[in-house]
Amino acid sequence: MSPNPRLRAVLQIGLLVLVILVLIFLFPSALGFVEMAARELRYLWWLILLLALAGWLLWAGRRKS
Repeated sequence: MSPNPRLRAVLQIGLLVLVILVLIFLFPSALGFVEMAARELRYLWWLILLLALAGWLLWAGRRKS
């Protein structure tokens, strides 16, 4: 018997959080890298917007043809 969709979603999110916490404890240097990347994103937000725009244009172009 499978759990209902809401319970399944909660279990998946809980498992994801648990995996992230385990990885943080196993690889503390990765946490420092993620923190540094997050700080740099403040300065490179335009690059993220350009990548998102390119992805959207590719998706919209394929959809119309």
